[in-house]
Amino acid sequence: MADDDFGYTAWGRDWVRLAQPLRVTRPDPRLPRARALAKGAKVAVTISAGRVRGTVEHGRATPEVRIEVAPMSSPALNIITAQLRGTQTILTDEMYGACIERGHPPVPILTRVECSCSDSTGRCVHVLAVFYDVARRVDDDPRLALDIQDFVRASSGSTHEDAAVPQRWTALDALDPADYFTVR
Repeated sequence: MADDDFGYTAWGRDWVRLAQPLRVTRPDPRLPRARALAKGAKVAVTISAGRVRGTVEHGRATPEVRIEVAPMSSPALNIITAQLRGTQTILTDEMYGACIERGHPPVPILTRVECSCSDSTGRCVHVLAVFYDVARRVDDDPRLALDIQDFVRASSGSTHEDAAVPQRWTALDALDPADYFTVR
């Protein structure tokens, strides 16, 4: 049964696929509960570069979920950066398709998944609920998919001169105090 509340964009669909991999041969009984938790606003998520932290209100407990994501690959980064040049500020499914056509899908690669609950499988209902909530957020604002994969840091460290996207904000760790202050 398709669920149109999560993954209706190509960018959000990647996060739904983390919860519902295509290679699974039997249904996961935890998925309906995880979707219900995400739909019922029982999940609070904080997204930063390379990290997703979430808390899930589930019964008396409030488990904490920590997910770490690898930075985006350089080829996918260059494709997206080239398409974001100029006035184009919205990530579209066509941009995602361009990465796929060139053989570099911008799919998030998880490096670490932890939950504070007693289930030690890494695929507990809390982790699945966070996947769904992130998918919903990414569907609303696809740029979050880039933020999660540390797009800003990766693009600022890129040596490809055409890969520079004008950034509205500068990361604090990108500044060198010696450029602004002198020591006497």
